[in-house]
Amino acid sequence: QVEMVESGGGSVQAGASLRLSCTVSGLTFSNYAMAWFRQSPGKVREFLAALSAKNSSHYGDSVKGRFAIARDNTKATVYPEMNTLKPEDTAVYSCAARWGRLSVWPKEYGQWSQGTQVTVSS
Repeated sequence: QVEMVESGGGSVQAGASLRLSCTVSGLTFSNYAMAWFRQSPGKVREFLAALSAKNSSHYGDSVKGRFAIARDNTKATVYPEMNTLKPEDTAVYSCAARWGRLSVWPKEYGQWSQGTQVTVSS
């Protein structure tokens, strides 16, 4: 049974930083690419960032330069560091796992967390 537990969501002011985490159990974490997506009401799920099993990273255009993703295989945890947050970053943030190489497409990830709300006020 795969379990993916997020923490760190909440409400912040524009310009602030926030660090989420997603801790995974039930799979060999080091073999999986980990990604973060977000979705706000009425919009499609958006790719934010991903780290391959070999630690190659890729970022979505909307967060490039503001977000950084890291993983700790000893803790089976992936962390997105989100800086200079904007009101348009308000969404439900989810982490996802995929065996092997990273992908920007949600449909290619088989394991998902429940999601955590991030609200950025102006």
